[in-house]
Amino acid sequence: MPDPIELHVRSEGSGPPVVFLHGGGPGCSSWADFRQSAEIAAPQRRRLFVDLAQYGDSAHGPITGPGWDHQAACLLHTLDLQGLGQVDIVAQSLGGSVALTLAAQHPDRVGRLVVTGSQPVPAPDSAATAGALVREARSRYYGGEGPTPEKMRALIARLEWFHPERLPSSTVMLRYEHSITPWAMAGADGSGRGEPQDLSDLLAGIEHPTLWLWGSHDPFAGPDYAVALAASMPHADVSVLARTSHHPQEERPHAYGRIVREFLERKEDQ
Repeated sequence: MPDPIELHVRSEGSGPPVVFLHGGGPGCSSWADFRQSAEIAAPQRRRLFVDLAQYGDSAHGPITGPGWDHQAACLLHTLDLQGLGQVDIVAQSLGGSVALTLAAQHPDRVGRLVVTGSQPVPAPDSAATAGALVREARSRYYGGEGPTPEKMRALIARLEWFHPERLPSSTVMLRYEHSITPWAMAGADGSGRGEPQDLSDLLAGIEHPTLWLWGSHDPFAGPDYAVALAASMPHADVSVLARTSHHPQEERPHAYGRIVREFLERKEDQ
């Protein structure tokens, strides 16, 4: 496994830190994924938008060894360099699996967790489908004439938004621009992103307050998957947003942000 690197961080606001972690789709970054909902979720907090290795502005070569372990090591290294101790984490898809890995390995560095659309454990009924969707999406997007804004819009519309007609052009262009960086193009076929992992044996030991916040029409795994994982954890709740797909934090930012804010501000005994 390569040595951990310092990840790119965009910071705004002040107060107790909240880290936002993005998903694993082409061109994803934490700013693209959470820029509309973050301030609603944490208005009086320091909000840190962290790009995982190989994404956004975090340049990185091929990852060998377990992928989430390496991403968690890079995140921990970055938190150390930022002088941060314990942080709350709000995460999408890939970012959620990385956050759960960090919570399991370094429980003192994580406070509360919000996990959206993540698959840290293979879903019995949808694991094969989810994997096929990911491979097909990358092949379709990077294949042929290569990435274009039009193909990015089609990818997001098919897999991430329930109402694609509402998809802003600004979101499409942010994702497109980050999908054609040298490090994104190098991993276009999905290789070099590290070995797959399964956190089945770790979830029961993650005692952090956790909210599985799900889109009702997520094509990768439905709300029943989130309910099952939450039931395996000591302190986990589930909230489902209707009329959303894989990116509810973008499609319904105000509803998503309000739910996250209430969870982050909740007292332990509530």
